[in-house]
Amino acid sequence: MIEKRIISEEELKPFLDSDTIADKTKALLSQQKKVWKLPKEGYKSLEKVQVKVFEFDGFQIKVQFNPGRIISSSAKVDKKSIENRKCFLCIKNLSPEQKGILYYRDLIILVNPYPIFPEHFTLPKIDHIPQAIEPNFEGLLDISRDLSKHYIVFYNGPKCGASAPDHFHYQAGLKYFMPIDSEYPNIIKQSAQKLVEENGSAVYAVDKYLRNFISIESNNKDFIKKYFNKFFDIYKKISPSDEEPMLNIISNYEQNKWRVIIFPRAKHRPYQYFAEGDGNILLSPAAVDFGGVFITPLEKDFNKISKDDIIDIFRQTSISTEYFEFIKKELAKNDKKCLFI
Repeated sequence: MIEKRIISEEELKPFLDSDTIADKTKALLSQQKKVWKLPKEGYKSLEKVQVKVFEFDGFQIKVQFNPGRIISSSAKVDKKSIENRKCFLCIKNLSPEQKGILYYRDLIILVNPYPIFPEHFTLPKIDHIPQAIEPNFEGLLDISRDLSKHYIVFYNGPKCGASAPDHFHYQAGLKYFMPIDSEYPNIIKQSAQKLVEENGSAVYAVDKYLRNFISIESNNKDFIKKYFNKFFDIYKKISPSDEEPMLNIISNYEQNKWRVIIFPRAKHRPYQYFAEGDGNILLSPAAVDFGGVFITPLEKDFNKISKDDIIDIFRQTSISTEYFEFIKKELAKNDKKCLFI
């Protein structure tokens, strides 16, 4: 069955500029829009998406009115609901027209037919295994490097943004669509605490960006893996032991260097999501929202959301100051070159 889902070189050739995996991925989008009605309509609808921008101290939050994201934003991710629906990322359940690019034999690159980005992809495992980053973190580094000509890669945890928590997947989107892509250097320069520095590699903590995050920068994959694993072990100490700690990750690769941004989370959805009447805002924050683009699938929410709402939603869904301080101190502890005191 998998062979029928892998797009052929002949199908890609009319849309292909070069033979890199990043260019093949870009060509896949063009091919799929030509032969499959759903993405053709989905990407056409982006032309009508409305955006408004809120200015903060040195950064922006964009709010996007995107009706096509209603399925994802309102997805029921409780155990019973998951068990009672077909997995839409399993090969056998894909739309007949849908094809993808095989990546290292265990991952398939698919066009996301309900896009946020002008170019948006979902990258599920071939096998139906749960969403879990710890055993798949190195794969995130590999795919973000290999797609880096055009795209960043991101991960939503099973309890904070993944609409298919039962089937492991990453997502990829066009670079510099999210404000954090361009804001990051100034945020690090102006307000980051450097926790670790080693041979040009570094670990930073930022808590003056409405949402707290840890970032790891290096051209050395082993350094990235070491400090992600250290972070993950620390984070598990303050999280329920029977599930993956809540987090979102954005991975970028530029100038032969990785930049992995980790957002530890306090909760999946803010109280506004469940409120009734005028207090309701159907917004389910995930990596893209934490990257600076709030997705509102309902026009009423787009029209009424305010700067105070954005601040409050991040306050509820970001890790607390107390826990973040604990993570920072533990990350820097016992490291000869730690800079955080």
